[in-house]
Amino acid sequence: MNSIVLVFTALCFFAIGYRLYGLFIANKVLGLRNDRPTPAITCADGHDYVKTNKFVLFGHHFAAIAAAGPLLGPVLAAQFGYLPGALWIIIGAVLAGAVHDMVVLFASIRHKGRSLSRIAESEIGTVAGGVASFAFLFILILTLAGLSIACVNAMFDSVWGTFTVFATMPIALLMGLWMYKIRPGDVKGASIIGVILLFAAVGAGPLVAADPTMQSIFKLSKKQISVIIPVYGFIASALPVWMLLCPRDYLSTYLKIGTIIMLAGGIAIVQPILLMPPVTQFISGGGPVIPGHVFPFVFITIACGALSGFHAIIGTGTTPKMIGTERDVLFVGFGAMLVEGFVAVMALIAACVLVPADYFAINSAPAAFEKLGMATVNLPELSTQVNETLQGRPGGAVSLAVGMAYVFSSIPFMKGLMAYWYHFVIMFEAVFILTAVDTGTRVGRFLLQEMIGKLIPKFLEKRWVPGIVITSFVFTSAWGYLVYTGDIKTIWPLFGMSNQLLASSALIICTTMLIRMGKARYIWVTAIPGLIMAFITMYAGYLNVTTAYLPQGKTLLAVLSVIVMVLMAIVFVAAIRKWFELLQIKERVKDIWGETVIAPLADEAVCPIPVDQDKSLIEKSATEKWG
Repeated sequence: MNSIVLVFTALCFFAIGYRLYGLFIANKVLGLRNDRPTPAITCADGHDYVKTNKFVLFGHHFAAIAAAGPLLGPVLAAQFGYLPGALWIIIGAVLAGAVHDMVVLFASIRHKGRSLSRIAESEIGTVAGGVASFAFLFILILTLAGLSIACVNAMFDSVWGTFTVFATMPIALLMGLWMYKIRPGDVKGASIIGVILLFAAVGAGPLVAADPTMQSIFKLSKKQISVIIPVYGFIASALPVWMLLCPRDYLSTYLKIGTIIMLAGGIAIVQPILLMPPVTQFISGGGPVIPGHVFPFVFITIACGALSGFHAIIGTGTTPKMIGTERDVLFVGFGAMLVEGFVAVMALIAACVLVPADYFAINSAPAAFEKLGMATVNLPELSTQVNETLQGRPGGAVSLAVGMAYVFSSIPFMKGLMAYWYHFVIMFEAVFILTAVDTGTRVGRFLLQEMIGKLIPKFLEKRWVPGIVITSFVFTSAWGYLVYTGDIKTIWPLFGMSNQLLASSALIICTTMLIRMGKARYIWVTAIPGLIMAFITMYAGYLNVTTAYLPQGKTLLAVLSVIVMVLMAIVFVAAIRKWFELLQIKERVKDIWGETVIAPLADEAVCPIPVDQDKSLIEKSATEKWG
């Protein structure tokens, strides 16, 4: 199959989905309006609640949600052939993933920018909210561990890539100071500075890699990077959102979207043939890359590219505290997810243009590949061209880099630049992942502060420095331990299962909100994908425990899996009971937004509008042009 057919199909489906289904949800299901103040205005504090330009916020949100999942998940799922992954990405991104992201973001805006566990507590009940808090904390730890291990595998022993990734941090600090202190509001100037410095850092990579002194600094082992990444997460979590997190994510978005556009253009020019068959012999299990059958494992292996619970963490974490108007929910929530779906399609193509034997040689341990009885074709030559050992590098990052570098170096006038493109993509992958790590860690800190704050109210004070430092350290230590001691083969299936359980629970919780808002006729939008994914993911979790973890003696991972599934089951049952309870209520009341609902939110769920900001900020918010 020609890869351009798959690209064109995905673009058409996503465009139609945004124009028809996205607008339907925005107008009919949620009733988004520009004249309602958001928490970024009513709760403004200059630290976490900061009204942000919608394009900057799109960049932050996309950078935060688009981590390893849309890159590595499709590459790993290529084991089954290109067809199962392509169908799940294209259909799932529109009917499940974008719906999930948009509705969750809206729910958090209506709940003062609070976390998903607090939304569950408000919409379902105190017990469900408490259970959800522990479940979401477990899931977030597992998710960040999975993402970070992928980053470790992409960066270790890569001087060029490590240097460029590290360079994005001071560049982001400079951008943050420029936009918020030196030239407040000058997004264009900060963008120009950031892009110029980023290209300078990328261009300096080969010189750094050739310098012995720099090699001693930036050529790091897996264990060293496994320590550095949690340290970075701690720092990014503790600093104000405007100083590092938001500008760094905005900066990395240029690299992310720019590279994907370049890849799409390269595919259009080169038009490589997908050498991986539509389905392989491993759809029934026995594959060396990921365990299990195509059903249900394709749904948890490709997480962030089609549907992802990690997006609920971001959509109820940093983003709702910065969004300026309700109508921006469509652009930021629905739109960013579709862009991520397109990224996933590009990653799938990059993996499937490799000769299948070469793909399996890269993504399998040498002993596992030997059992397949396959012989590599182009792999020795590719290894020579990129000056790296490629065989036996499982996890998806290396095979994706090889596939993308192959496409780029096949473009006219790009011949002989295979090594350059390979290391560029390694850096590109690491940046993709780290921008989710820093945001996810910050959100985990929010969640931990909320949980501890129920016992020690002082922790609820968002500017109390000891509380910020303590919760940031505890949270990063938890997922950092798994990164230091785990590997991609054991962590990724657990991450995928936990991630999709969180996505299904978010859809179920939002279904409860829609019923409470008197919109029961639209609950199919969230309930159908939520219930389907709940069943699929529970089944995948059961298979993980019984066929992988327990037989291999991985008791800790088995216990974590069971804990997450039990906690999520409690939330599901409580939510469905709440559905029936709400549907029995016949009376309707007006809420503070003037809507007719079954039950209004408690006053404590909504920030009061500051008296000194009231008119000017709300009028400015209402008259902003929606894009």
